[in-house]
Amino acid sequence: MDAQQVLTTGQNGLMMLLMISAPVLLTVLVVGLVVSIFQAATQINEATLSFVPKVVAAVAVLAIAGPWMLTSLVEFIRRTLMAIPGMVG
Repeated sequence: MDAQQVLTTGQNGLMMLLMISAPVLLTVLVVGLVVSIFQAATQINEATLSFVPKVVAAVAVLAIAGPWMLTSLVEFIRRTLMAIPGMVG
């Protein structure tokens, strides 16, 4: 296993990490921004007002995109495990 294979495997892992986490992170970011604008406009400064919508949005995204995330992760792990003999030998 040379350095190029190690770097390629690491890069593939980081890309998978970004693809899997992006839907949840972007949704929570957008919901947090909307709630912050609402709080600034109404001058309501309640901590639960910013927390609860983010949790609800994250759970909704996980419910919708969860099967795709799980399928992608299983496929990535399967490809990685199947490539181990070729990397070692």
